[in-house]
Amino acid sequence: MSQGLLAATRYLTIVPVPGASRGGLESVGRAAPWFPVVGLFIGAVLLLVEGATAWLFPPLLASLLVVTAWKLLTGGLHLDGLADCLDGLVGHDPAHRLAIMRDSRIGAFGAIGLILFLLLEVAALAEIGRVERWRALVAAPVIGRAVPALLGRLFPPARSDGQGAAFRGALVSAAAPIGIAVAALVAVLALGAFGVVALAVALLAACGLAGFLVTRLGGITGDVLGAAVEIAELAVLLTVAAWVHARA
Repeated sequence: MSQGLLAATRYLTIVPVPGASRGGLESVGRAAPWFPVVGLFIGAVLLLVEGATAWLFPPLLASLLVVTAWKLLTGGLHLDGLADCLDGLVGHDPAHRLAIMRDSRIGAFGAIGLILFLLLEVAALAEIGRVERWRALVAAPVIGRAVPALLGRLFPPARSDGQGAAFRGALVSAAAPIGIAVAALVAVLALGAFGVVALAVALLAACGLAGFLVTRLGGITGDVLGAAVEIAELAVLLTVAAWVHARA
């Protein structure tokens, strides 16, 4: 159990933990049930950052600092996958798209997409009131990290030798149910009954994105899993922002 938690923490964050450095997704596939727990740790750190920044700065600047801390804590891991997926959309066929995604350089689609994505996160967080903001910051990272195990079970890998295939092959059968159960519990504790709505919207958004990319790539990759985590987190923030706005 401790090894699984350490492996998940090592891969999903920049926190220095004992053991080898980040490796392929196969080494963390068995640790997937611990992903939402790491998400809860990320949420706790964000709460500390939010408490300090909200006291010192106006809402927009505070939200920008929280999102910055969020992405720094995760090492930009999932943002990299999102940028690669966006760049890959310009390919002519699945093989060409996968080749583009393997290129370490970021293209115009990826750069523009990341800018718009981060602006959406900052704006959504800034529009959520202080009372609901901490709830969203706790729920979003947990829900987002329940997504990879679910997608690994729902969709085939794009390449037999890729990271998506390695992760999927190492998944334990209980990873997806455990991840969703933990995410549901945290969402309800943080957001009440509305947490079920936020969870449902996030999972639908992640599955919808993955389903679309599977039609373009022929299956999931490590980049697709990372992009889905980011989309799920954004979906939670947007759903909570809409909820707050509707009640105003």
